[in-house]
Amino acid sequence: MSVATSAVPSTAQMPADHPARLVDLARYPIHDLQSAEARTLVQRCHDELVATGSCMLPGFLTAEALAAMRQEARELAPLAYNEGAAKGTAYLDAPDKSLPEDHPRRRMLRTSVGAVAYDLVPQGSPLRRLYEWDGLNDFIASVVGLPNIYRYADPLGALNIAAMKCGDELLWHFDQTDFVTSILLEPSEQGGEFEYVPFIRSDDDERYDRVKRLFDGDMSEVIRLDLEPGAFAFFKGRHSIHRVTPIEGDTTRLIALLGYDTKPGTVSSEGLKQRRYGRIN
Repeated sequence: MSVATSAVPSTAQMPADHPARLVDLARYPIHDLQSAEARTLVQRCHDELVATGSCMLPGFLTAEALAAMRQEARELAPLAYNEGAAKGTAYLDAPDKSLPEDHPRRRMLRTSVGAVAYDLVPQGSPLRRLYEWDGLNDFIASVVGLPNIYRYADPLGALNIAAMKCGDELLWHFDQTDFVTSILLEPSEQGGEFEYVPFIRSDDDERYDRVKRLFDGDMSEVIRLDLEPGAFAFFKGRHSIHRVTPIEGDTTRLIALLGYDTKPGTVSSEGLKQRRYGRIN
């Protein structure tokens, strides 16, 4: 597996505000992807992602970086747009009424999530500096086994902070991208658990029988990820159905969602922007 590289200075040469300093480089030496330690890390992450559909790197952020990003997210949270509770399908499209009523593609599930758009995250803020650092791009590309990945070109959707208050939840669904990355900044007091069923479907078989059993209450295949504040998480959600359980308590769950694609220039549709951010620009 090839390892992408970017020209970045050594730790000793890094200025104090270099985005690599936001990462615990002693534990995760992603600033030097040619080092033996980084190669071992990349291979471990890649293998875990392929085998389980997820990979979590606890303590990815330094304590100082986590504290700064958490405070930033708390200050931005009141700006999150939330259209309120709505219903949708796990396939993120309209229910197919040609199918039986109990078919997974007709099952309507509750969802409610607030989102702080990319353009509301201040230029130069720690979270934005980390997201816009090419070194993070190279590390992610190496883990997912691609020669290149590209940050979203969407001025609203490239980097989000999902803000979920008491009663909010994210419906069971499949992603429309091959992978997503996130950093939990603030957990809720209770609830807000990330649950998924790895590889419940494939490109060749939707396995509606398994999805239906899940919707009917069979939790035997469900895995709960133990997300920790400051952890960097990879997740392959195109074939692994997943959700966030209802939030309980007064603490808003805050998680940064970092958007990438395999091709440059990716932007969200106007309909998605309107639903997620309440505006299209």
